Amino acid sequence: VQLVESGGGLVQPGGSLRLSCAASGFPFNRVVMSWLRQAPGKGLELVASVHSDGRSTFIGNSVRGRFTISRDNAASTVYLEMIDLKAEDTALYYCATDWRGGSRGQGTQVTVSA
Repeated sequence: VQLVESGGGLVQPGGSLRLSCAASGFPFNRVVMSWLRQAPGKGLELVASVHSDGRSTFIGNSVRGRFTISRDNAASTVYLEMIDLKAEDTALYYCATDWRGGSRGQGTQVTVSA
């Protein structure tokens, strides 16, 4: 299983970012994919998940209305579109799958600061 996140960076409050996660090594189009995040000094938080068919999604309360998860099964890629970013969104964002016990990538840092 390989999950490679990209798209993080430094953005001002109110800004936007699009995270991508390229997946390989497992049947991507058959599994739920998720984005998790971990802020400094805090635990891991489930941000969003998307069903294998891309139609059913879960969005966490803290980001609902601002974040959107989507996937491209042909490209084995999952995305997290983030708008109206806030300082409290600053975290290391991970792409994850529950395939065979679960795996996540190395993460991409998102920093929201003026």
